[in-house]
Amino acid sequence: MGEKDTVYKYLNPVGIQEPVELHPLAPRLETLDGARITMSVGAGGEQGILIPLVKMLPERYPQVKWNISYAAAHATKAGSIAISEEEMKTTDALIRGVVW
Repeated sequence: MGEKDTVYKYLNPVGIQEPVELHPLAPRLETLDGARITMSVGAGGEQGILIPLVKMLPERYPQVKWNISYAAAHATKAGSIAISEEEMKTTDALIRGVVW
C-alpha cells in the first residue's frame, strides 16, 4: 500500500450537541432606553474578559443607567450575593459575571 493509498479515520472531538430548551428567568426588556442595569462583578471577576466588559458596555449603551458593583471575597456569603436588596428593587436587569 503506497502513501497515496493511506486512509485516515478519526472522530470529531467536538461531538454532537443535543438541542436544549431555554426557560428565561424574566421577560426581556422592551427597550434599553432609560433602563437601569446592574452589572455585578462576582468574586474572581476582576480578571479576564470582565475588565474590558465593565468599560465597554457603558460606552456602547449610553442610554442605559449603569450600576457597576463588585462582590466581596468568594468564600463568603456576601461574595455569593449578586446584588443588595435595594438594588433588587431598583434594577431592571442584571448581568452577573464570575471568572475563575
